[in-house]
Amino acid sequence: MIEKRDFYINGAWVAPSEAHDLAVIDPSTEQQCAVISLGSQADTDAAVAAAKAAFPAWSAAPLGDRLAALERLEALYNARKTEMSEAMSLEMGAPKFLSETSQWGAGAWHIKEAIRAARAYEFERKSGDDWIYHEPIGVAALITPWNWPMNQVTLKVIPALAVGCTVVLKPSEIAPLSSILLAEMIDEAGFPAGVFNMVNGDGAGVGSQLSVHPDVDMVSFTGSTRAGALITKAAADTVKRVSLELGGKGANVIFADADDKAVARGVRHCFQNTGQSCNAPTRMLVEESIYDQVVESAREAAEQQAVGPAQQDGRHIGPLVSEGHWHKVQGLIQDGIDEGARLVAGGTGRPDGMNAGYFVKPTVFADVNNQMKIAREEVFGPVLVIIPFKDEADALTIANDTPYGLGNYVQTQDPEKAKRMARGMRSGMVEVNGNSLGGETPFGGYKQSGNGREGSVWGLEEYLEVKAVAGIS
Repeated sequence: MIEKRDFYINGAWVAPSEAHDLAVIDPSTEQQCAVISLGSQADTDAAVAAAKAAFPAWSAAPLGDRLAALERLEALYNARKTEMSEAMSLEMGAPKFLSETSQWGAGAWHIKEAIRAARAYEFERKSGDDWIYHEPIGVAALITPWNWPMNQVTLKVIPALAVGCTVVLKPSEIAPLSSILLAEMIDEAGFPAGVFNMVNGDGAGVGSQLSVHPDVDMVSFTGSTRAGALITKAAADTVKRVSLELGGKGANVIFADADDKAVARGVRHCFQNTGQSCNAPTRMLVEESIYDQVVESAREAAEQQAVGPAQQDGRHIGPLVSEGHWHKVQGLIQDGIDEGARLVAGGTGRPDGMNAGYFVKPTVFADVNNQMKIAREEVFGPVLVIIPFKDEADALTIANDTPYGLGNYVQTQDPEKAKRMARGMRSGMVEVNGNSLGGETPFGGYKQSGNGREGSVWGLEEYLEVKAVAGIS
C-alpha cells in the first residue's frame, strides 16, 4: 500500500503536525490503495508562512528564470507520463486509455500553453503618457477537485507561478496521489523553497483555513457551486480575491438538420469520464420533428457504452469516484424515475455482472421537462436527459433556463442559426458541431458556474493586479 502522509512545505517534505490518517480508496475495487494525512491549522499556517516569505524574491525574479523552472517541470511531467497516468487511474477511476490521453494530456497542454502565454505577455505597457503594470497578487491558495486532477491543478499552479505568485495547493483528499507526484516533480525541478507548497486536507479543514487566512491574497477554487459559495463567504472578511470554476448543466441542442453523428457524439461526450465533468452536455434538447428518432439513437449509444475497471484496456467508462458519490447519483436516477421521466436505458444499480466498484449503468431519460430535478441538478454521472423543443426560440429559452452557465453545445448545418444560438446562450463557452475549443481559449462560465476564467492569457490575469503609474518615462 502507498503511504504518503507528508506535506511539501518550504522546499521539503515534512510530517504532519498531528496524526490524522485518511484512506484513499480505489473506486474500481472499493479497496484501500493508499494512506495520506489531513492537515491541521498548524500545517496550513506553516505553508502560508513559507509562501509569504518566498514571495518577494520569486515575484522579483526575471521572467526568464521563472519560465526556465517551469520548463524543467514540463520535461519531468512528460518523462513521468506513465506514473502520472497510473496515479489518476488508481485514485479516481479514470480508465487507462482516458488517463493516458485526456487526463494526463490536459496537464501537458496547460503547462505548455501557460509558459507560451507568459513569455508573450506584456507585464508593463504604455497607456498614453502613463504606465500600466501587471503584478503578481501575492500568496495564492489553490483548491482543486478530484474529477480532472491534473487538468485543474496545472490550470492553477502553472500560471500562478509563471507570473510570480507563490502558492499553497490543497488537492482533493479523495484523489491526492497525482498532486503528490507533481509536488515531487516540482521539488526535483529546483524551485526556490516556499514558492510551491502542498498540504492535503478536506474542505472543512485546510480548505476553510486557507479561505479565511489573512496572509492569503487570493483563493482559486474549482468544485461544486455550494462549496464555491461557502468559500466566497469565508473569504469576504479579508476581502481577498476569489476565483471560482463551479458546476454546469450543459444543453446540447440538436436541430433537425444536425449531422448524422451528432446524437451518438453527444451521448459519448456526456458519458466521458463517467459523466464527472462540469462542462458535460447532460441536457439533450431535440427538435420535435426528429425527437423519436433521436431518443432511439441515444438508447442505442447508451447500450453500446462499455463499463469496466480503470486498469483495464479499452475505451470504456470507469467507476464513479467514491461510495458517497455513487449513492448520490443513484438517488438522482431514482428521482428521475419517480418524477415520471421515461427511462430509456440504464437505471439504478450496478451494471450486470459487477458486484464491486462504484460502477453505474449508462442512463438515458426521455420525455423530461426542464423543471424536473434531473434537468436542474448537476448529476455528475453518466446520466443524459432528453427534452423536446418546438423551434429555435424555444430551444434557447430551455437552454438558458438553468442556474448554471458553463458550456453549451449546438448541432446544426445552418451557420447563421449556429451564430444566433451561440450569441443567445448565457454561458461562458459554446461548441458547435463537435468542434472542441482550443488551448488558447478561456475556460469558465456565467451565473452559478463561477466568476473566473482559466487557461492561456486569461489564466495568467487571474493572478495579476493592475497598477497605474504616472510621472515616469
